[in-house]
Amino acid sequence: MKKDDMTPSAPWWKYGHVWLVIAGPAAVVVAGVVTAVIAVRGADPVVEADYYRRGIEINKALAAASERARLPAVQGRNHAATPAQP
Repeated sequence: MKKDDMTPSAPWWKYGHVWLVIAGPAAVVVAGVVTAVIAVRGADPVVEADYYRRGIEINKALAAASERARLPAVQGRNHAATPAQP
């Protein structure tokens, strides 16, 4: 080996591929911190103790509204199926 071949190398931070390798894990760490902040600030409220009863009431109200909405269609169907009166 000649003495000319042994040029001093640049410090590690001067190489672009090193930063490319560091960028992936750094992006994941930043995304994790952002996700944690969003989770803490926007926490959902605790489920109420009577959630099941309230759900049943909501389902009953939706069923009643659905029946009222279908009423004109049912009446029209029954009218079309009824034979004419002599």
